[in-house]
Amino acid sequence: MLNRNDLVSSPADKTEQVAALAKALAHPARVRIIAFLLSRPGCIGGDIVDQVGLAQSTVSEHLRILKEAGIVQGRIDYPRICYSLDPAALAPLQTLLESIAAKPPESEDSFCYTPEGYVPKETAQ
Repeated sequence: MLNRNDLVSSPADKTEQVAALAKALAHPARVRIIAFLLSRPGCIGGDIVDQVGLAQSTVSEHLRILKEAGIVQGRIDYPRICYSLDPAALAPLQTLLESIAAKPPESEDSFCYTPEGYVPKETAQ
């Protein structure tokens, strides 16, 4: 799991993991699927199709992306697949978001580092 110090010096695999999670969440249909799964311990794909209002093949593709990212798990309960969330999968992204939220706001007289050295923020742009 990433901690605040790891965010800048993370190995590529950790930063790739955070980016993959963010990418998996970056579609309104996938957000709707996750919101629906939050309301129950698990459900079958047909329920998700009915709730999201998209074609079964489209929902299947969104579920595939969420499963690849580890956010959603699918358990085969023949002839159906029962889908559920794995909240622990979002821990690296949660750490990043919490670090951003915890960062104190910059003051009016803050400075930016440039190749020329530290300069007042308003002149660094």
